[in-house]
Amino acid sequence: MPEFAMSDAPAVLQTEHLTARYGPVVALHDVTIAFRINRIHALIGPSGCGKSTLLRTLNRMHEVTEGATVSGRVLLDGHDIYDPRVSPMQLRRQVGMVFQRPTPFPTMSIYQNVAAGLRLQGRVSRTEMDARVEQALQEAGLWGEVADRLRRSPMALSGGQQQRLCLARTLAPRPEVILLDEPTASLDPRSTQRIEELLVELRRDYTIVIVTHNMQQAARISDETALLDGGELIEAGPTARIFTAPEDPRTDAYLTGRFG
Repeated sequence: MPEFAMSDAPAVLQTEHLTARYGPVVALHDVTIAFRINRIHALIGPSGCGKSTLLRTLNRMHEVTEGATVSGRVLLDGHDIYDPRVSPMQLRRQVGMVFQRPTPFPTMSIYQNVAAGLRLQGRVSRTEMDARVEQALQEAGLWGEVADRLRRSPMALSGGQQQRLCLARTLAPRPEVILLDEPTASLDPRSTQRIEELLVELRRDYTIVIVTHNMQQAARISDETALLDGGELIEAGPTARIFTAPEDPRTDAYLTGRFG
């Protein structure tokens, strides 16, 4: 399997010969790839190709599924995240994740939703908590819409607002990496555009990895793109090159709709 380095910027997160299984079923096979700092990395490919599995291995969500295993290594700042001494809970604050459908905590207020990850960090003063909650909501483009109703339920928010709330909750602990699994799949075009604009802004401070089935979305917002198929990494590189001059014929076939 070829090894792909997406650019010459430093790698924050990378895999080395990563194989992931669900019981006896191999979902990813021998994937080696680097995710570089302050880039948006798009993972594309047909349904069932291993995109979401790869994403979930990057913060140990994969192991939450019964019978799921990994071999190889995933390195965050050069440290193996599967080392037994690594706390998965602490790791997930460094490598946060936003899921396909908005998942606000329904029994918590808007404020409590954003503060949830901060409370796990231990004692945080009320002044710092307030500041971090406001900052996260500002970064998620939501502060102006909810500043006067922080103590209310998030369930009255629109779908797009709920997804931005989940993004704020992920941002509050100040992660290094943000993982997003088709975060706009259930949103209307206007909400999708807002999320995309936010991700481009957030790239200045975070490394972002997004799974998407939307080829136009990958082309619009990502700096780097990787194609997976059948659990294997087919090709990865700068998005402009992948979409205009792919090196592997399977990439060209997927992008032109001849398979997948």
